[in-house]
Amino acid sequence: MACTQALSGIAASCETNVGGIREVFIANYDDVTAIEVDSTSNMIDTITMDTDKKFKQYFFKKNTSSLTSTLNVDPANGVNFVQSDLALQFAKQETTKRMEIAKLSLGELRVIVKDANGKYWFLGMEEFVSATAGTAETGVNRTDGNKYTITLTDYSSSYPYEVDPSIIENLI
Repeated sequence: MACTQALSGIAASCETNVGGIREVFIANYDDVTAIEVDSTSNMIDTITMDTDKKFKQYFFKKNTSSLTSTLNVDPANGVNFVQSDLALQFAKQETTKRMEIAKLSLGELRVIVKDANGKYWFLGMEEFVSATAGTAETGVNRTDGNKYTITLTDYSSSYPYEVDPSIIENLI
């Protein structure tokens, strides 16, 4: 029996588009109490949080961080999932950053990523986002970086959902 899907096609696009991410907002997984996806747009249009809980913004230098989502398929085992890796780099090692990165490395998280095209993407829809790698580094030369890096990983049945930008202001 074939697994037939109702395909729609993808229209040609003449719009410009750029890579990179601009902003990242992180909250504890349990601080988010509900997520709703609009049935027409298939975008997240509601995120409800516990009273007095908000997403926290994490600042990083331009052109240092990325979000990569990889489809993993094994037809023999019937496996099909997406792994999204958010690689964040924070310049200059210092105690306050070390302590915050330690919290991120142990946390069960939800994440909103704003890309360079102004679109918001949600990680942590099905299960919590967690740290999978990290480094503290200072280079050999004066022009080398002095930084922390951390990779936060989400496993999901699909690529990250887009978040309606009109709800972001209430979350941060």
